[in-house]
Amino acid sequence: MLRNPSPSALAAVKAALFLLCLLPAGYYTQAFFADALGANPIEAITRAGGEWTLRFLLLTLAVTPLRKLTGLNWLLRLRRMLGLFTFAYACVHLVSYVWLDQFFDWGAIARDILKRPFITVGFAAFVLLIPLAATSSNFAIRRLGGRRWQALHRSVYAIAILGVLHFWWLVKSDVLEPAVYALVLAVLLGLRGWWRELERRRQLSAPAPPVRMGAKVVRIVPK
Repeated sequence: MLRNPSPSALAAVKAALFLLCLLPAGYYTQAFFADALGANPIEAITRAGGEWTLRFLLLTLAVTPLRKLTGLNWLLRLRRMLGLFTFAYACVHLVSYVWLDQFFDWGAIARDILKRPFITVGFAAFVLLIPLAATSSNFAIRRLGGRRWQALHRSVYAIAILGVLHFWWLVKSDVLEPAVYALVLAVLLGLRGWWRELERRRQLSAPAPPVRMGAKVVRIVPK
């Protein structure tokens, strides 16, 4: 059952995951109205939105390695939801900065983007997330075609790197937490690189298909 869950079991897993993904938003909403976010609740909400964006992004990237290591192919059915929650929390992070922190002062926001590197890379990561969220549907996959859709969504790796840099440059001195995220990201990207290298070697070592020359079939053996 674990390897091949029924449609009802998979729907239950998706529903449970959906509720779990809402928990951080629910907690911070309740804490805000209960005045339990400390002396600077706006900073607490903004930072929490960014941290949960990064966590959901890493969870999304972890789906494929988990599927390969466990053989549970149905885990791929959860990736889209995690990706959309990544974008949702990124929107919370951006809106809390634009609205609660800057009060829609577009001049100050533009100066921040241009002059503060951690905001520059964070804004770039958000911009790159937009087309991924916009093309997350089956309709978009059909319209773009599988190859173009996959090429577009590979930008998630650059987004993750920018997200880690954004957090690292934000905290400046106390880099323990962003270093943990950087290590997790390095493992996830390293596994992908290693598997691609194994696939490349497998393809190089595979015997070439036979070539028909007139009535004879010539098999080309790689040197």
